[in-house]
Amino acid sequence: MEGALMRGEPISKITDDILADIISRVPYKSTCCCKCVSTRWRDLISHPDHRKKMPQPLAGFFHESYNKNRFPRCARYFTNVSGEGEPLVDPSLSFLPKYNGLDILDCCNGLLLCRCWKATDPKTLDYVVCNPATERWVVVPATDWSSKVNVVRLGFEPTVSSHFHVFEFIDEETWGIDESELSDCDGCIETLAIYSSKAGVWKHRSLDIMFAIPTSSRGVFLNGALHLATSNNFIVVVGVEGNNWRLIDIPMPPYYDDAPIVGVFLSQRQLYFTNYYYDSDGEELSVWALEDCYSEKWTLKHNVSHLELFGASYSSFGNLYNVISFYPGRNMIFIICGYENMLMSYDMDRRKLCFICQLGRDCQIGWDKTLCIPYVPLYSEPLADGH
Repeated sequence: MEGALMRGEPISKITDDILADIISRVPYKSTCCCKCVSTRWRDLISHPDHRKKMPQPLAGFFHESYNKNRFPRCARYFTNVSGEGEPLVDPSLSFLPKYNGLDILDCCNGLLLCRCWKATDPKTLDYVVCNPATERWVVVPATDWSSKVNVVRLGFEPTVSSHFHVFEFIDEETWGIDESELSDCDGCIETLAIYSSKAGVWKHRSLDIMFAIPTSSRGVFLNGALHLATSNNFIVVVGVEGNNWRLIDIPMPPYYDDAPIVGVFLSQRQLYFTNYYYDSDGEELSVWALEDCYSEKWTLKHNVSHLELFGASYSSFGNLYNVISFYPGRNMIFIICGYENMLMSYDMDRRKLCFICQLGRDCQIGWDKTLCIPYVPLYSEPLADGH
């Protein structure tokens, strides 16, 4: 291949800037393959002037712990994907303005969405969207419901636009529906508020479909639309204007009630979901991929029993685990399991489980699953109007 390029193939005439722009638009796995094309391509991708444009690998996870016997009781951490070394990101986000409290709500393609409580009034807040890699940030004004909303997500695609969107899913009770008129769907979403960084305003959309979203449900922003797993065991899809709603059915496992959607994830430009269920052969974890978003065709990509997944050493984790992320460019998932919240990776191609590190029991937040937010750095400057 390199010889062909040296002999004057058309692609060899492309300037470095144009070639770097082309490569920056492909997934991370393809970028790694591009390094093998020629020494020119390898050096181009590795050069500091171009590296910041290229897709980056998963760097690690933000997570919190709570211990009533210490001060402060709540602490925030960043764990590298290797589980070793100093955190690649300062989890305190010290470059942001000082607030009375800060919660990381979501991460999308390198940007963090934070809810920041003001010291002047503990009931008032700002949303802050920031880029830890460049330490740039922008304030998003709160709505009248922001202090009570449980599900807020971020939408951002740097290869499409430098602008982002914030989605507030406002349930019936928060919206002010009278208790006697509440639906049978616990936590049913009544209204969606969407903020556009381009327009600088919020828009509200009333909904004509009934669903609820678990607080820990991870979102995927793909092709200009947000995808979220619901408590009703389907996936809801909404565009940035809030007009185009779609519901995507998922394959029904043998025992529907025992098979919640553990999460919706993005890997290699495909949408995935995972669930676990129980049948006559025991407990299993299954991984499904959406092959065609228009025909809504799902394909079973992987299936593994809990016994094979955890083996004898970790057999007690069968009912105490949670899939938290996919590796962007590989058939690999990340799992937190056990009372001590052990972070582990599972290579689906090799069917191999690897221990990364132990996050500790303090990272368990109440009865809910441990909340870990995966982070992939973005070294470009998308927040043009930020600080």
